[in-house]
Amino acid sequence: MSAQPFGPRAVLALVGIGALTFVALLYALGNGFTGGSGNDGGGHALSRSLTGYAALAELTERSGMEVSIAREDRLLRAPGLLILTPPHDADGDKLAALIEARRTLGPTLLVLPKWTARQIPPGTGTDAKTGWVMLGGTQSPRWIGALTDGAKLGIANNGNTATSLDQTSAVPLAVPAQVQTLTEPGGDDDSPTLLALVENDNGGKLAAYANDDGSYPALDDWSGWGSPDEPDESLFPLVIVAEPDLLDNYGLARRETALTALRLVRATAGGRTGPVLFDVTLNGLGRTRNLLTLAFTPPVLAATLALLMAAFVVAWRAFNRFGPPRLQARAIAYGKSALVENSAGLIRRAGRLRLLGAPYAALIAARLARLLGLPPGVSAQAIDSAQIRRGLPGPSFTELSAALAAARSPHDLIRRAAALRSLEKAFSS
Repeated sequence: MSAQPFGPRAVLALVGIGALTFVALLYALGNGFTGGSGNDGGGHALSRSLTGYAALAELTERSGMEVSIAREDRLLRAPGLLILTPPHDADGDKLAALIEARRTLGPTLLVLPKWTARQIPPGTGTDAKTGWVMLGGTQSPRWIGALTDGAKLGIANNGNTATSLDQTSAVPLAVPAQVQTLTEPGGDDDSPTLLALVENDNGGKLAAYANDDGSYPALDDWSGWGSPDEPDESLFPLVIVAEPDLLDNYGLARRETALTALRLVRATAGGRTGPVLFDVTLNGLGRTRNLLTLAFTPPVLAATLALLMAAFVVAWRAFNRFGPPRLQARAIAYGKSALVENSAGLIRRAGRLRLLGAPYAALIAARLARLLGLPPGVSAQAIDSAQIRRGLPGPSFTELSAALAAARSPHDLIRRAAALRSLEKAFSS
């Protein structure tokens, strides 16, 4: 046995901790936990900047609704309320296709971008924290035409407050001089494309929903419009918020705005408590499915856990069966005994045992000659004469030598060599 610097428990602890760490790393890689918190100053639910929506996500969750972040494209087609916060450079056609596909899957709340912002690097001589931004101005997204026919966006000074049509309450605006509104050509008519929920004094829509054949009691009560006589029950509402300060962190710093934002989310969801999905894939924070993600996703997760348990059982069995490693022995040991054993093994492997009889008889003859004081190379007859003079019974040395030389099987060799050895012992006594 070799001296071990660690005991069995220490070795087992090291192996266990290493295995758990490796599995945790695989899980983190597969589920996108190694890419940071997402607080990058962007306009999404993971951002705590002025233009982010982390406050809305937290407010919604604390109100009792089930909130989650959608990092995969497949989740965008899941049931429940989906809140989209696309950036200025979003693909309008792709966004329109996504919204159209969700009309029969679940309600959608689309928040249009307005602010252009630049992230302030921490530690640059300011008190800025991670994710803080500097507002650089406003700009309306150009892809609005891909979503609504004829609708236009405008940014102007629209007063200090807006009016929520659900109870005609005043909603304070974060920056009254730069309010983004959504208007339709021709003004109001009997059947507008978008029904206002929050608007300014000039009739510009800050938040509105699509006027279609669907029945949305909560939104209809808010806007004051009646439901269709024969509504399409398969449709879900589409709400467009043109003024992002109604929902972003900048606007939710005011209590009245936060309450209006929560009512808007609940009305869009139709009074349901969840689930509410905040999309971040349009903001470049999505992740694609890979083998690691698949390994930790049901139902494949069950097979992954089974393999991990099997690996643990095999490792435990091997650890308790074999124990610490042994020192490797020499290929050729020291001493005469080792030399004899190695020589015997070589002869046995060569298959030449039958050739050992005559040399062994000659060896015994030489030893008897020295014992009797006879000259080297003495004949077998001389040894026979010495045997007769001493009166030793049994076959003569010549007969025993001839029988040994004629032996072929291992059994006969050993038996006849033992008889010759017995005669030698008789001479010695």
